[in-house]
Amino acid sequence: MKWVLKILINAAVFVLLMQVFEGVHVSGFGTAVIAAIVLSICNVIVKPIVTVLTIPITILTLGIFLLFINTIVLSIVDAMMGSAFQIDGFWLTFLVSVILSFVNTIM
Repeated sequence: MKWVLKILINAAVFVLLMQVFEGVHVSGFGTAVIAAIVLSICNVIVKPIVTVLTIPITILTLGIFLLFINTIVLSIVDAMMGSAFQIDGFWLTFLVSVILSFVNTIM
């Protein structure tokens, strides 16, 4: 149940960010839910692999590089979803990943 709530909150954040930023494009709430599910799956599969591979740079940056790992995972979701879910540019993707990380930390 907790996972479903997290998915729905992430989807709501995607829709809210679409309203705030012009570079975030989501076809609808259903697409946002699918993107949140894909993000969740990527966080389980891809993120640990990338995190282990980048341990030295993560240690050197005192964990700040983890924000860039979140950005990479969100970029993968963007690529997988096609035109239904798009975020224009690396820095906007970085900002969206920081906002998502903040919301997920509060949850």
